[in-house]
Amino acid sequence: MDVGKSIGYVFEDQKWSNKLLIGVLISMVPIVNFALLGWVIDIMRNVSQRQPFPLPEWSDFGDKFVKGTILFVVGLIYSLPVLLLMCPLVFLPFLRGDIGQDGRQAVTSMFVGTTLTLSCVVALYGLLLSFLMPAIYLNFARKGTFSACFEFGEIWRIMSRNLGDYIVAWLIIIVVGMVASFVISLVGIPLAFIPCCGWIAAWMLVGVTSVWILSVFGHLFGQIGAEPPGESIVPGA
Repeated sequence: MDVGKSIGYVFEDQKWSNKLLIGVLISMVPIVNFALLGWVIDIMRNVSQRQPFPLPEWSDFGDKFVKGTILFVVGLIYSLPVLLLMCPLVFLPFLRGDIGQDGRQAVTSMFVGTTLTLSCVVALYGLLLSFLMPAIYLNFARKGTFSACFEFGEIWRIMSRNLGDYIVAWLIIIVVGMVASFVISLVGIPLAFIPCCGWIAAWMLVGVTSVWILSVFGHLFGQIGAEPPGESIVPGA
């Protein structure tokens, strides 16, 4: 796995500035920004197919939006266990009405205890899901179908075939995200005190960094998903 290539390949593309700028503008528009997920899928597919310049164009925006929307729905489905677990937190506060002081204290204690417990469960599930999703994306990039996101045997094969590299790629994305957030804070906070121009610069910094991190994510896991020589990548993404 070539980590350095994943970090710098974007800037090898002659149109990298235009592609990143379009990505930034798209990322700022709710719902429309689903297309960014489709863009990442195209990066994974291009890297898996060993294309020399894998940064995708935005000419097929509709296709990227459809793929991104599918992945958004898939993410919601995988998040359902967490959403169901959080339901008690919605209804517990309404039990405090006519149950007296002791009852309210009991409900408050229950609410605090439930919140802490569920927060730990949600955090662990979120961590597990963040580890699983790249393999789901890779299988989708290969087959381009909704059902591919739930082919657990194939998803496990993708993860287990290069498990060491897969774990390293996952950890690298976490570290890159943390470092980028730190740098953005250092640079962005001073810019926030400069009216207009500073605000625009800070906005652009956050946007460009976010899109760049997605491009690194796509390239790293695209390398993981590349088939050995002699095996074909299933088209359709």
